[in-house]
Amino acid sequence: MSERRVCRVINQPRSTQRHTSVLRDDDGLLRAEIVQLALKYGRYGYRRITVLLQRAGWHVNHKRVERIWREEGLKVPKKQPKRARLWLNDGSCVRLRPTHRHHVWSYDFVADRTHDGRSIKMLTVIDEYSRECLAIVVERRLQSDDVLSCLTDLFIRHGIPEYIRSDNGSEFTARIVRQWLKRIGVQTLYIEPGSPWENGYNESFNGKLRDELLNGEIFYTLKEAQVLIERWRFEYNTFRPHSSLNNRPPAPEAWLH
Repeated sequence: MSERRVCRVINQPRSTQRHTSVLRDDDGLLRAEIVQLALKYGRYGYRRITVLLQRAGWHVNHKRVERIWREEGLKVPKKQPKRARLWLNDGSCVRLRPTHRHHVWSYDFVADRTHDGRSIKMLTVIDEYSRECLAIVVERRLQSDDVLSCLTDLFIRHGIPEYIRSDNGSEFTARIVRQWLKRIGVQTLYIEPGSPWENGYNESFNGKLRDELLNGEIFYTLKEAQVLIERWRFEYNTFRPHSSLNNRPPAPEAWLH
């Protein structure tokens, strides 16, 4: 039977039967580049890999990358469940939203262990508006004095923020910390107990830190952890595409000089 008659019988447009897929000349090179990037950045999805390819000069869209991604059996990270915002009865939002750089900072702790089973503690500080990670302090123990030391250094380098957000951990609510912040004019935003989503920017950052680095590295010494974590922080700020920033890094290297 002719193509015309078959398409009329099954109600199929004839144009759908005439396309023959043709492999592009650069398909093999692109496939190799995608696999190489996936090996280097194991927790990046195909959309972020697409951005890296475009930076490198490839004229490619995310659909083509996704096709090769799936053909190669590469892992596509699962989407995180959406969280609802917190709203009051009058329609106002509980959480203060940052509107400019150094408007709201937030900080929190992350725990991990070295290979010998000893614990390490990390203090992460981010600028919520720019998403820049301002510091990750890595030590065996961190107390309120260490929080003050970290903030003092950051205030000297970046200036004083208007607000700083945290949970109600003893290191953040200690009298010496609260009085010092009040004295220099920084307002504190403490989240409700048991509501980590109120500190969502920092929680999201800590999740990326754990997913992209901590879960895939064995630290044999504290010094090794400090060096690798600081290297990851620099890469996060200057290289890693951020979807909420139109796939730009939070702090391109040019900003740091």
